[in-house]
Amino acid sequence: QVQLVESGGGLVQAGGALRLSCTASGSISSINDMGWYRQAPGKQREWVATITSGGSTNYAGSVKGRFTISRVNAKNTVYLQMNSLKPEDTGVYYCCANLVPAGPRLLVYPYWGQGTQVTVSS
Repeated sequence: QVQLVESGGGLVQAGGALRLSCTASGSISSINDMGWYRQAPGKQREWVATITSGGSTNYAGSVKGRFTISRVNAKNTVYLQMNSLKPEDTGVYYCCANLVPAGPRLLVYPYWGQGTQVTVSS
């Protein structure tokens, strides 16, 4: 069974930094894109950043220049370095991976982590 586990959330003052990690484990054949989403209280989940297996990245406009997504393929791990944090960055951050589980059917499925809370105080 495939599992994604995030870590690194917490409480930080505005202007501070946090680094989130997410590791995929279980019977995995391959991992394609990995990304981060977030959900603020009372709002819909929104996309934050994506990184391909080859290392190409994309960012939401609201975080571009402040957040950096990276990954270590050998560890099935994706990171999100968040700098210059703002109160509006507060929310639950979810990791997502489009991956192929081990088995005879080479199909790509999206998997999600349980989320990690990030709170930025003003």
